[in-house]
Amino acid sequence: MTDDNHDHPVEQAGTTEALPLSPSMGPALRAARVPFRSSLVDRRVLFISLLSIPLAVIAAFVAKALVVLIGTITGVSFFGRLSPVLTAPVDNHLGWWIVLIPVAGGIIVGLMARYGSAGIRGHGIPEAMERVLLHQSRVPARLTFLKPLSAAIAIGTGGPFGAEGPIIATGGALGSLVGQVLRITAIERKTLLAAGAAAGMAGIFGTPVAAVLLAVELLLFEFRPRSFIPVALASTVATGTRFTLHMPYPVFQLPALAQPSLSAMALYMLIGAVVGIVSVGVTRAVYGIEDLFAKLPIHWMWWPAIGAIPVGIIGHFSPRTLGVGYENISDILMSRLTLSVAATLCLLKFISWSIALGSGTSGGTLAPLFTIGGGLGMVLGAAAARIFPGANVDPHVAALVGMAALFAGASRGLLTSAVFAYETTLQPLGLLPLLAGCTTAYFVSCLLMRNTIMTEKIARRGVDVPAEYLSDLLAFLKVSQVATSKVTILSADETVQSIRHRLSTGQPDWTHQGYPVVDADGNLLGVLTLRDFHDPTHNPGRPIGELIRRPPITIAPDATLRDAVNEMIVHDVGRLVVADPANRRKVVGIITRSDLLRAQRRALDDMILAEPAVSWRRRRRRAGGE
Repeated sequence: MTDDNHDHPVEQAGTTEALPLSPSMGPALRAARVPFRSSLVDRRVLFISLLSIPLAVIAAFVAKALVVLIGTITGVSFFGRLSPVLTAPVDNHLGWWIVLIPVAGGIIVGLMARYGSAGIRGHGIPEAMERVLLHQSRVPARLTFLKPLSAAIAIGTGGPFGAEGPIIATGGALGSLVGQVLRITAIERKTLLAAGAAAGMAGIFGTPVAAVLLAVELLLFEFRPRSFIPVALASTVATGTRFTLHMPYPVFQLPALAQPSLSAMALYMLIGAVVGIVSVGVTRAVYGIEDLFAKLPIHWMWWPAIGAIPVGIIGHFSPRTLGVGYENISDILMSRLTLSVAATLCLLKFISWSIALGSGTSGGTLAPLFTIGGGLGMVLGAAAARIFPGANVDPHVAALVGMAALFAGASRGLLTSAVFAYETTLQPLGLLPLLAGCTTAYFVSCLLMRNTIMTEKIARRGVDVPAEYLSDLLAFLKVSQVATSKVTILSADETVQSIRHRLSTGQPDWTHQGYPVVDADGNLLGVLTLRDFHDPTHNPGRPIGELIRRPPITIAPDATLRDAVNEMIVHDVGRLVVADPANRRKVVGIITRSDLLRAQRRALDDMILAEPAVSWRRRRRRAGGE
């Protein structure tokens, strides 16, 4: 922070002051306008919301196109026919030749990553997070077509991935591209990126609420109207567009569920906790395999082809592990698979998917995690039903809980997981067990694992991903609650010499670095600092009013401390004069950086474990004495 006495012009525009163009400011601060009182929404929110609507329509069509492309590549690769219908490669008759198909896809994806963009590697969400946190939500334009194309090739040639991760990344890239073409702020660009990502997910699954929650929990890192409204609109429009494209809804079939008993709820919570432990192991296994690939003495371009070899071998023995596998999830939820088949599928899908993902190929994580978690939940539900026959554990609900809990534990998207499982099945009586199981899985994951399957990659690069959403104390406290009301006010007619004399005697109290200067009528003229008074170049007989070189920066008593922080940062000052709202030139106090720090100390004090005011033994002793 610099002194208040810099010569910066300030223009009054209603309740908003134009900024001083300090050379130390970045372009964003120099171009900004900070309102005297911040508002929840404004015309900019309307503008971004209007942009999110066509963005959502485009993202929904891209989602449909991706599904068609995956179906076409799958048909050509495994059945030698050209058909846009998404067909599982289960009924292929290629024998051992099937191993070569994922390898061919891995070679193509590796070449695209090497000579197109390395950003297509992985499942997309960690890369989107990194763009939000480090690169002002700027995604390279080429990823808008390279990511879905590479994912379609990888999945269409048998990669054990879902289409949701790539389309989320693609939708986010579309939103970022719009934000780079137009003249908007980095915060607004982040909102468009999240809106595009949410629209992509809603376009694939028809889950508008879960898509919004995914954007909030994994991309926005905030929950406020100016970002939430455009994302919610985009998610809604994308889902509506999906309906017009006649895509299946709900995505996964589930029989009508009965109301769970209390004992069954306890077992669903226990299943969620066990799945939470598994989610930690799954996450560590994926990144452990990635570390092993990093030790290979060959270029990473060839890793997807190498990782595709076990994918093809496993696919030969268990064709269900190949491709997106949405039909596997439905079969598990409907209990169409025996326990042995579900357990085998769960294990083999995990091995195939973790190796492929660790190799750096392009694909999503949500569908594989749902398959693995659903199979695990089905097995755990059967075990619980056998051990506790009177609890009435529903195997369909157990599979549903396991499906969502694994994603909740691995990604820490608690609400996203529960709501997604509900929206894709449309079974309201499953929502309570879902919330219970996802919560215990989330709890166990937080206890045992610092980072998630979404954040571990970028955390290794030194990126600290926000994991908590806290209320901002500064946004609730008012300036009047912490500002100093007994202010030493100086008269403009006083001379430099007289002020120096008062400073030497210590009268009155000189505890601040800056002091308001008023004219004969008590109207505020500006602020001078102790440095101004001690400056040897100033004539001792000069009136201090002549030393003022910039208009004062004031703030109202009922403004928040967050408003005060914004004003200090933007205007590059260390203190603000608190002025009467009815007369901005009448001084009623002063607020400094030290005052703000003392206010923040309150939040720290709330985290300190205090002794109870009256202990149980003390209360008992008092009762006995009476």
